[in-house]
Formats: sequence, C-alpha cells, structure tokens
Amino acid sequence: MSKKKNLIICVILALIAFIYTLLVKYVDVQAIGPNGSSVGFAGINKAISGLLGTHMSLYKLTEYLGYLALLLAFNYALIGILQLFKRKSLLKIDKEIIILGVFYIIVIGLYVFFEKVIINYRPVLIDGVLEASYPSSHTLLALCICGSSLIVNKYLFKDKKSAKYGNVISILLMISILLGRLISGVHWFSDIIGGILISVALLKIFKTVLECINEKKA
Repeated sequence: MSKKKNLIICVILALIAFIYTLLVKYVDVQAIGPNGSSVGFAGINKAISGLLGTHMSLYKLTEYLGYLALLLAFNYALIGILQLFKRKSLLKIDKEIIILGVFYIIVIGLYVFFEKVIINYRPVLIDGVLEASYPSSHTLLALCICGSSLIVNKYLFKDKKSAKYGNVISILLMISILLGRLISGVHWFSDIIGGILISVALLKIFKTVLECINEKKA
C-alpha cells in the first residue's frame, strides 16, 4: 500500500474516533448513571448494561490482566535500556523501540486527557467513587500495548519462534481484557467501542510510521 493511501486511512480512522467521541458526548444524553450522572447514547447503553449486569469478579480479573499488559510494555522498555547500555548511545537504539516508546507516551497522554476531560462516568461506583469511563482505559491500554507488540515483533525478533510466542500472549491478553471488560459491566458499551476505535487509529498510525522508517532503511 502506498504512503498516500496509508496516510489517508490514518486520517480517516482518527476522524472516525474523534467524531464518535463527540457523538457519545452530545447524542442521547440522559441521567441514567450513578448519582444522576449523564450518559451519552443512553438508550443503547442502558439496554446493554441491563442485559449484561455487573460482575465485579471479572472486573478484578481484568485488573490483574492489565498488569500483565503493562509487564509486556516493560519488556520492550527493558530491551531499549539494555541496548542503550550495550551501544553507549541513545541514537543507536533500534528505531522501532524508540518509536514504540513515543507511542506509549502518546497513549499515556490520552489516558490522562480523558481522566480530566470527562465524556462518560462509569455505570457503577468503584469503592464508592464515581470514575471516568470513556474510553475504557483497560481496552485502550490492552489493544495499544498488545497490538503494537504484534506490529513491532516482526521487526525486532529474527527468531520466528520468539515472535510467535510473544504474539500468542499478546492476542490472548487483548481478547481476555476486551471481553472481560465488556462483560464485567463496569463500562458502558459506548466506552468499550470508543476504546477500540481510538486504539485502531493509533495502531494504524504507529504501523504506518514503522513501515516508512523501514522503507528508508531498505
């Protein structure tokens, strides 16, 4: 695929995520949440929330799985640190690791942004506290960390078996956290979808940047 087509797809996906976020903020907003909190897409969110119920055991499980995803991210950070000590220069660290680090910073920045700019609150209180719910932070972190792992592994690991095992772990983590977070009922359905859309846009941009850099190497 040409650079121009990749760029167009990146822009389209980013726009879809942005427009969807605006829709969640302003369409069908009703006070259906705890403590009378207002929620966008209230009709469908209320229906799906009522259907799924709340399962705090799944919520706890996905919390622990989230730590595994963070451990996966730390693994790549450790690779970068070891390369820095071995090669004695920041510029000699694999470009894929540096770009991945920048990607993580952007993801963390978005996480902090949505903690401050509230789109939706959770459908349940967590330890008696009403927390921000959009986008599902675990969905965002799991898809971005595990998805970027799938993308970057083919560049970092010459040993196909190592890449394969890492990919299997990433896929299992993504599926488990995504489904667990949805079924647990601690997020509105729209918040899960928002996490997916934002993650897909970010991952496409990340993949496109990596492809461009490796084209220059070739």
